[in-house]
Amino acid sequence: MRKLNIMFIIALLAFLLAACGSEEGTDSSEESGENASGDSQEFDLVEDGKLTFAASGEFKPFSFMKDGKMVGYDIAVAEAIADKLGLEAVQQKAKFAAIVTGVKQGRYDIAVASHTITEDRLKEVDFSEPYYYSGPVIYVRPDSDIESAEDLKGKEISVSRGSTYVAIAQEYTENIPQVDSDVVALQSLAKGHHDAVITDKITGQTAIDNGLEIESRGQLGVSEQAVAVPKEKDKLQEAINQALKELKESGKLKELAMEWIGVDITAKPEEAK
Repeated sequence: MRKLNIMFIIALLAFLLAACGSEEGTDSSEESGENASGDSQEFDLVEDGKLTFAASGEFKPFSFMKDGKMVGYDIAVAEAIADKLGLEAVQQKAKFAAIVTGVKQGRYDIAVASHTITEDRLKEVDFSEPYYYSGPVIYVRPDSDIESAEDLKGKEISVSRGSTYVAIAQEYTENIPQVDSDVVALQSLAKGHHDAVITDKITGQTAIDNGLEIESRGQLGVSEQAVAVPKEKDKLQEAINQALKELKESGKLKELAMEWIGVDITAKPEEAK
């Protein structure tokens, strides 16, 4: 009888332990599933489980084409953010001037395309914390008589269509040819067209390093570049900010900047005088 009781107790204990283990396993699995897919659904993405981001592919070294895909600093940052969010990064190439509209209309989840945070753009989309800092610079041919911003008055200044440089150029002239990309503007300048180009410092320096015969004649300020996010997508914006914070703190963002740009552009510089 005692032997039967002992066997019954052992069997009962085994049953209870198995039930507890099964219950815990189920809870853990379900919780994991909710975290993996729940966030994705909460973000209300273009495609569940994927982060669709837009860039121009015409802004070397930030985004440019290689072997049929976009690469560059912007692209690397977008992919790092997607990885932090547990999502698959899906790139979409678009004309720079149309990217903000595409984000606003929901064609893209976000844009990682070197957009400067401006009041006008904030009316259309929201922005993350900056993922790099730069600033507009005056570029001219070596034989130009333009030495500073004051010399730009009345000159022909070419800029990228849809960029913040349009408004800056308007402070000096009404003669502002707009082209599809900053690189095109700089190439045209080097060939003898236009009097000057206003564009990003890194883009101009990269063009010079690649042999383009142009020179810098002064920086016009400091700008903050950030990820564009659709309005009312607070959860997505918060998640991107958290991802960027982790990328900065771990040194990964700086690592990507050094890889693609050659300098650390992730720390805010002092305002240009």
